[in-house]
Amino acid sequence: MPVTTHPARPIRRPRLLQDRPPLYQSIVGASPKMQRIFRLVSKVARTDSTVLLIGESGTGKELVARSIHLQSRRSQGPFVPVNVGALPESLIESELFGSVRGAFTGASGDRAGLVEEADGGTLFLDEIGDMPIQTQVKLLRTLENNEVRRLGDNATRVVDVRVVAATHRDLQREVAAGRFREDLYYRLNVVQIDLPPLRERREDIGLLASFFLDRASKQAERDGLEFSPEAAALLERYDYPGNVRELENAIEHAVAVAEGPKILAIDLPAVFRAPRLLPKEFGARDTEDLSPAVSLPAPAAAPTASPASDPRATWSLAEVEREHIQRVLALHRGNATTAARQLGISRTTLWRKLREYGLKRSGE
Repeated sequence: MPVTTHPARPIRRPRLLQDRPPLYQSIVGASPKMQRIFRLVSKVARTDSTVLLIGESGTGKELVARSIHLQSRRSQGPFVPVNVGALPESLIESELFGSVRGAFTGASGDRAGLVEEADGGTLFLDEIGDMPIQTQVKLLRTLENNEVRRLGDNATRVVDVRVVAATHRDLQREVAAGRFREDLYYRLNVVQIDLPPLRERREDIGLLASFFLDRASKQAERDGLEFSPEAAALLERYDYPGNVRELENAIEHAVAVAEGPKILAIDLPAVFRAPRLLPKEFGARDTEDLSPAVSLPAPAAAPTASPASDPRATWSLAEVEREHIQRVLALHRGNATTAARQLGISRTTLWRKLREYGLKRSGE
């Protein structure tokens, strides 16, 4: 697949949809993909259908879930977010469905679960793919009958809850592997919304960067901060394996360390300032103290070979990088995912490097 290069564009002010509720303002995007999502969210919010949000970590799944809640008839009710993956397996049922006195050691009284807390509102189940099979059975019963039974109780309680679930996993594969119930998958997947990674909507990077800069600079009481052209170029060209969350953290970092009225390239986190991303026209102020493109082996304490006896002593950084990538790929037997993880780059960047250097994975 050919790689498309994206020239740096000036950072623009964020364009937001009109008449959004306050929390919905955090979802920024002018790309066609995001505009379609905005329209779909507005339609779905008016219903009580369950929604399944699919997307990589950091793509804003909870923000979308909140926007669905705020635009729904349940907006005056509670919005209860639950990170399923963060709940211990031994406690997940009691946390979600509640418990009665004596249900387990330490249960000294009756306690409502998170499902009951969301009564009249929206329950957001993040990382639903991490839910144990036994808990999936109880959740399915709640979705089908609008009832909840506390742990250790014989009675059921009626609840009025709209469920929005999210995951970064491929749930169809999880179903095929027997780790996720097929009936629950179809019950949750009434409406599916796929959130694109930031690298697939690069036209939104400038809008998001400006939005986060405005917010971070106000919080730091440093209104008026702007991006230098070099910093803007780096932000536009980065791959963002951590998606929108990584961009937000990078801007917050830059605001914290910037000394003048402009965010310079050197103010961004080191991973943004790798030499492979710097345009040739960058000035000396922006190129000092740069991090290497990849993790290179530590130099020997006392080299004994001269440049004449060791041809690698005269290699360019690109040649060193090429050999290192080739070595790491061989170490991982051509597995691009694990090789990219060791190199500290995204798989997209690794594929680009393979094409750039004419390298092939082992076995190809």
